[in-house]
Amino acid sequence: MKTMKAKDLLAERYGKKGSESREKFRDEAYSYYFGEIIRNRRKELHLSQEKLAETVGKKRPYISRIENGEDVRISNLLLVANALNMSIQLMPR
Repeated sequence: MKTMKAKDLLAERYGKKGSESREKFRDEAYSYYFGEIIRNRRKELHLSQEKLAETVGKKRPYISRIENGEDVRISNLLLVANALNMSIQLMPR
């Protein structure tokens, strides 16, 4: 079995860095990642999706979409993060 570096595997499967397909993959990966963080924190606080939705003024299916990485807008991510007593930090690279 051939060993590959992660960057080479990503390039093979999703295109070169900066390509449209690679950027789409990156965006989807971040949405999934943020959704998992939200889901884990909600469960840690013993909140249902319904209760979290009520807290932020949304409907339960919306929270489900966020947790599934389907709808992560910064404004809504901030709203949900605040309701979960979380913060989002932006830093220079």
